[in-house]
Amino acid sequence: MAEGVQTVAFARSRAGVEAVAASARRSLSEVDPALGHTVAAYRGGYLPEERRELERRLRSGALRGLAATNALELGIDVSGLDAVLLAGWPGTTASMWQQAGRAGRNGSRSLAVLVAGDDPLDTYLVHHPEALFERPVEAAVLDPQNPYILAPHLAAAAAELPLTAADAQVFGPTMVELLEVLVARGLLRRRPAGWYWTRPERATDHVSLRGTGESVRIVERSTGRVLGTVDGPAAHSSVHTGAVYVHQGQAYVVAHYDVEDSHAIVVAGDPGWSTRARSVSAFDIGRVEQHQAWGPVELCFGSVDVRSAVTSFLRILPGGEILGEHPLDLPERSLHTKAVWWTMTEEMLDAAGVAEGNIPGAAHAAEHAAIGMLPLVATSDRWDIGGVSTALHPDTGRPTILVYDGHPGGRVRRAGVPGRPDLADRDPGRHPRA
Repeated sequence: MAEGVQTVAFARSRAGVEAVAASARRSLSEVDPALGHTVAAYRGGYLPEERRELERRLRSGALRGLAATNALELGIDVSGLDAVLLAGWPGTTASMWQQAGRAGRNGSRSLAVLVAGDDPLDTYLVHHPEALFERPVEAAVLDPQNPYILAPHLAAAAAELPLTAADAQVFGPTMVELLEVLVARGLLRRRPAGWYWTRPERATDHVSLRGTGESVRIVERSTGRVLGTVDGPAAHSSVHTGAVYVHQGQAYVVAHYDVEDSHAIVVAGDPGWSTRARSVSAFDIGRVEQHQAWGPVELCFGSVDVRSAVTSFLRILPGGEILGEHPLDLPERSLHTKAVWWTMTEEMLDAAGVAEGNIPGAAHAAEHAAIGMLPLVATSDRWDIGGVSTALHPDTGRPTILVYDGHPGGRVRRAGVPGRPDLADRDPGRHPRA
């Protein structure tokens, strides 16, 4: 930016985007005080009008630097950028090329830099670049009848052109039922000629084409204005009472989180620390759709209910020192989704050198290893995948490791890994991390 290069830096999380933007502002202000004001953050959770204003300033050149999540990756008309920085591998080659392609769209020379994250998978890719550059872009695989996916796409379709009963030939037999749900939510209106979008704004400003769930409003106490929103599944860990929430470099402390009314009241001010939520998770096995045994190891695929609860939060100083842990009383959340899980016997683990007391830690390590490696063989982002492990699960009676799709309902139904039809169904699934 100091050399006049208009740059976008893609980070992996909303908190990461705010941190990158704040760091860039500080560094640039030391070079030229005027440059710090030309940096902004761009992410989901901002109000639609704020995002449109950021896009306008970026197109006009008023913004010279932008830290963004993948909210800027698709569906935004921005051209003329000079450079793109990828702070860590985005998770798929499709995302990597899409983000890199944000620079140079007007035909001028451009630069894209992938800065590897402190992550084993990023390390592997740096030493094996052929895994990125010598394979095709992943095929998009999903279950189009998953109601959590179909409903927001129906809303977006109706905003383009009113839907009629005949469109069930395209959208499937569950279309009418889901349209009535959208009518009940006030997003669509049914008329004799079909279903119509009711809002003056774009459909994508009200519904998420990538995820689902109600939004929690973040309200500033002193002014009553809505700062932004956060997805319902993420609210318990990000805007619980006592949490530090950052918006465009300004820190706020959550004074009260109302679970029933879906809003969080915040007060402006930097307390000097950040917060990190702690949670516990468990899962219940529903229907087993596929299973295969390899000796004492059994691999299964099917439906599960993942239960999680945020139980406390830590206050952490910038240097990493923990000031204290504070309990929270928040209701348990349940996610119905698809998963793969495998079980082992204690005898097998003992023969492999894993003593009984080490089973919980070993299972947890294996769970994270599976999550970390999955993007190498399947179209999934590791942050869209959840995992739970236990030394003894009541449904299996064995040590069990579960890897699940972090999206409600599971995004796929029967989707073999491209090029590997012999493998069991995989579920990719931003996840309620265990």
